[in-house]
Amino acid sequence: METFKDLLAANESFAASFHSHELTGEARKGLAIVTCMDSRIDPLRIVGMDAGDAKILRNAGARVTDDVLRTLILATHLLNVNRVLVMPHTDCRMASATEDEMHALIMEKSGVDTRGVEIRTVKDQEAALIKDIGRIESYPLLKSGITVMGAIYDVKSGKLNPI
Repeated sequence: METFKDLLAANESFAASFHSHELTGEARKGLAIVTCMDSRIDPLRIVGMDAGDAKILRNAGARVTDDVLRTLILATHLLNVNRVLVMPHTDCRMASATEDEMHALIMEKSGVDTRGVEIRTVKDQEAALIKDIGRIESYPLLKSGITVMGAIYDVKSGKLNPI
């Protein structure tokens, strides 16, 4: 518990001024954002939204994985999502090495053999983004009529560059 003491203290302050109790689980603005876990990304602020406006799905590299598709099934059928923004970013660690290099780096740093896990590194972010958009657009279990856009977020300028 000592390791998390700072988080619990910060939560006390947060809870003291908490005003989001009226929000539901639905995305008020009908948006889901698929983005990277990188802590430089504040997805709601990037697109001018607030808590409750959108669903945020995060993973390393902002990839459209089977779990992202599973989550989008729920979001599009039950949680008011009718549009999806897939938003990888510049200076992404996932675009800095090949799959083999990433596994070797983890082995070197920690001694753990991760070769049994698909890391999903990205050689060409734009090509990967186009492929991931296609995965969403062609996935038969999502609610019909959703729209999808891809944009690469520039971590140096704060701008979205639509693809």
